[in-house]
Amino acid sequence: MDLLWFCLASYGITQIIVYGTIFNKIRPSKDWLNGFGELFHCPMCMGFWVGLLLWSINPYTQLFSFDYSPITAFLLGCVSSGTSYVLSIAFDDDGIQIG
Repeated sequence: MDLLWFCLASYGITQIIVYGTIFNKIRPSKDWLNGFGELFHCPMCMGFWVGLLLWSINPYTQLFSFDYSPITAFLLGCVSSGTSYVLSIAFDDDGIQIG
């Protein structure tokens, strides 16, 4: 159950950062810092860093509880990245994308 909450939280946070209109004014352009701004427009890339953020605040929440090791951090970043990417491809503002 911990992994499900983690995946849902990482997907939600990633969606807000990458696609949320509230961040339009502060989200850097894709070519900011020689392309580093692409991070803020890519759910797979941002998903990884959101996963690391969630792992780092892990002791402060009761939604999920994971081991506090660098390997776990990396793996959760990868899980968050993959989940955020797959769900962003499967769902958009028009609903479920089939085909």
